[in-house]
Amino acid sequence: MLSEREKMTAGQPYKQFDAELIARRTKIRHELITINQLDNNDQRNQRIQQLFADTSDHFFVEGGLQFDYGFNIHIGDHFYANYNLVMLDTCPITLGDHCYIGPDVGFYTPVHPLDAKRRDADVEMGAPITVGNSVWMGGHVTILPGVTLGNRVVVGAGSVVTKSFGDDVVIAGNPARIIHQLDKNGDVIHP
Repeated sequence: MLSEREKMTAGQPYKQFDAELIARRTKIRHELITINQLDNNDQRNQRIQQLFADTSDHFFVEGGLQFDYGFNIHIGDHFYANYNLVMLDTCPITLGDHCYIGPDVGFYTPVHPLDAKRRDADVEMGAPITVGNSVWMGGHVTILPGVTLGNRVVVGAGSVVTKSFGDDVVIAGNPARIIHQLDKNGDVIHP
């Protein structure tokens, strides 16, 4: 029989008020109060790395980071995130190498049922978010549950990404849509 944590990570319905999950969220909130007050970048980032499932040595997050668990966050090499990154990691959030994230970006894996009775019963689910290599996101981007972004994607500031996109595109808007195709050099392909 799966634990509530295992069900949550697998995207299955789970009880969000499970004692183990509450304890982890409480621990993370207390840790983040201290971490986000550290003015020493090395100390702050080392403490964050200890709470994530995996990261690399080339890892930098500005202050204001918020997340639920940490054990579902996987970060590739050469990662940078500006201020106020939010990662709600009920399911895995996986970011590839060379990802650069603007300020006030949110990755949201939780999914609440459309059926009010199930919501009222505190049933929650989730869907993973996967981001490829060499992705750049402008400020105030929102990535919704179940989204996969390919390699070399650029996401315009203020975009709400509700569906998946492949490699070599610039996307923007609410909901985000492709506004440019890119070649392998990052140049816009003109029709």
